[in-house]
Amino acid sequence: MNYTEIMVRYGELSTKGKNRRSFIMRLAENVRGALSAHPEITVKADRDRMHLYLNGAEAAPIIEKLPKVFGIQNFSPSIRVEKDLDVIITAVQDVMKKIYTGSETFKITAKRSDHDFIQNSDELNQTLGAAVFRAIPGIKAQMKKPDINLRVEIRANGAYLSYETIQGAGGLPVGTSGRGMLMLSGGIDSPVAGYLAMKRGVEIEAVHFASPPYTSEQALQKAKDLTAKLTPYVGQIQFIEVPFTEIQEEIKRSVPQGYWMTLTRRFMLRITDEIRQLRRGLVIINGESLGQVASQTLQSMVAINEVTATPIIRPVVTMDKLEIIDIAQAIDTFQLAIQPFEDCCTIFAPPQPKTRPNLEKVHYYEARLDVEGMIARAVAGIKIEAISPVSENADTAAEFADLL
Repeated sequence: MNYTEIMVRYGELSTKGKNRRSFIMRLAENVRGALSAHPEITVKADRDRMHLYLNGAEAAPIIEKLPKVFGIQNFSPSIRVEKDLDVIITAVQDVMKKIYTGSETFKITAKRSDHDFIQNSDELNQTLGAAVFRAIPGIKAQMKKPDINLRVEIRANGAYLSYETIQGAGGLPVGTSGRGMLMLSGGIDSPVAGYLAMKRGVEIEAVHFASPPYTSEQALQKAKDLTAKLTPYVGQIQFIEVPFTEIQEEIKRSVPQGYWMTLTRRFMLRITDEIRQLRRGLVIINGESLGQVASQTLQSMVAINEVTATPIIRPVVTMDKLEIIDIAQAIDTFQLAIQPFEDCCTIFAPPQPKTRPNLEKVHYYEARLDVEGMIARAVAGIKIEAISPVSENADTAAEFADLL
């Protein structure tokens, strides 16, 4: 089928009142980012729907990418024809002949947005339905839940035919809820946490702690690859690498084994919070799941959280591991996450970490360390890289045509 347009319908945006315009603008930006490999596509948006004019581009790659863009309820590939009744009748007959296999029921759903057109919606339903009966003798019409629902919309610039409705990701456009710093390890949980935060409109930046030479280049690349798996939902994600070797060596040298993990996580949280301030983020996001490991008991969370007043979002905190794995498999991060490249938490994990750390002891051990100096040096050494689903050379700065 030679599609000329894809019509996008919004999800929760319909409930956003006065903020609706900014939500639609952000969704348009995210769509353009997700389709940055297709600069020929024109994006136009209005209050009720968005139109992607293909301008000769193949529809299949676009149809594959759109279901990952949060904020889209569903979308329909469409064919544009001349706004002439005879042309529309012929087009409807041709489409039905191509998609009818011999047993489906059908329905025509016509909508006349251009009220100057010669027939209204009800008349079009009857005229086009009759044309289908003439073209395909024996075909059956069904008004409720037909196998084929052929939609015909008459607009000012032409008539648009569509018969397929593809489900979108739902949720809110990424960025409409503000920015959050995702503490991204190389494991299963944190990419899932990032995905779920993005679904609620949070723009994420991935903060990854690396401790070379103890952690490998493969472990660092694995974290970047996990970030890349999340980019189709928004177009681009900033990856922030934090040098963490000095801090882990000092903790290991100065603190009893049982408290290595508690102090390590407190440093990570402090540094992430510093980066959040620099990057103008609002929240910190992590993949903690209650009781899964020693640092994720309630007592450990209290001891670790003490270092910041910034809200910490834990999207997977109440999920079972199998529930998290199901989502990881659905978003294609699971196989990457289980690759055997250890991150800094794994390499420096003590044999018997404290599950109920004593805060007085935590403060006592931290007093042995140059906390502020080590944090400042780590933040000064961060490296920031833009991770995209396509080549970095792709032009992602295309303007929107007639947006809103």
